[in-house]
Amino acid sequence: MSSLLTPQRRRGYEILDDPHVDDRLRSRSLADVARANTMFGGSRAVQSELESALEDTSAHTLSLLDVGTGIGDIPVRVMETWRARGRAITAFGVDLSPSLLRDARAGGIVPICADALALPIASKSVDIVICSQTLHHFEAGDAIAVLRELDRVARVRVIVSDIRRSWLAAAGIWLASYPLGFHPVSRHDGVVSVLRGFTPDELSQLVQRATRQTPTARRHIGFRTTASWIPGALAA
Repeated sequence: MSSLLTPQRRRGYEILDDPHVDDRLRSRSLADVARANTMFGGSRAVQSELESALEDTSAHTLSLLDVGTGIGDIPVRVMETWRARGRAITAFGVDLSPSLLRDARAGGIVPICADALALPIASKSVDIVICSQTLHHFEAGDAIAVLRELDRVARVRVIVSDIRRSWLAAAGIWLASYPLGFHPVSRHDGVVSVLRGFTPDELSQLVQRATRQTPTARRHIGFRTTASWIPGALAA
C-alpha cells in the first residue's frame, strides 16, 4: 500500500539486526529506543491496549510476556503503572541478546533468552502477551510464525504494537534524533524501522492469516499501530 504520505513497505537493513554488533553499542542504541518509546508513543500505545485487556479480567495478579523485550522498558512501565492501581504483574521478557536481557533483569523483568519463532513456553500459560516494535524485523513468513507463537502461549490477550509507516514519521525520527543526541546507529535503524512498519490494515490482515482471529486494529499518536485480540485456536 502506498500513497502520498505512506510509502511502499520495504525491507531495508537495520544495523542492530546483526548478531555480531558490539554489546555496548546495542545497549546504547536500545536506550535511545526506550527514550523514543516514552516520548513518541510506543509505551502509550501498549498501555492503551492493556487498559482494554484488563477490563476483561478481575484478577489482581497477572503474568505478562514481552516478546522482543530489548532492555525491558515497556514491561517495566506496565508493572509500575498497574502496581499503583493495586494489580501485581509478573513480567517475563524474551530476547535473543543476553546483554540486553541483563539490562531488562535489572529493571525487574524475568529474562528468557529465546527465539520468538519458537518460544520455550507452554501453551496458554501466560495471561497477556505483548510484542512491541519487533514484528517488522521479520520477513512475512516468519512474522506469521511469530504471531502464531504469541497466540499459542497467551490466555487472555495478545497485543502487537508496531510503527505506522509514513514519510512524516521517517522524517520526524531523523530530525528529532539530532537534538535528542541519539547514536547514529539509532538514527539509521529508526528510519529503516519506520519504512518497515505497517498500516493498521496490513497488521490486521497478517494476524488473520496467522491465527484466524480478527483483531482490533487501531492507530495511536506517534505513528503507532496496534492489533489486539483474544487468543484462540491456531490456524491449521
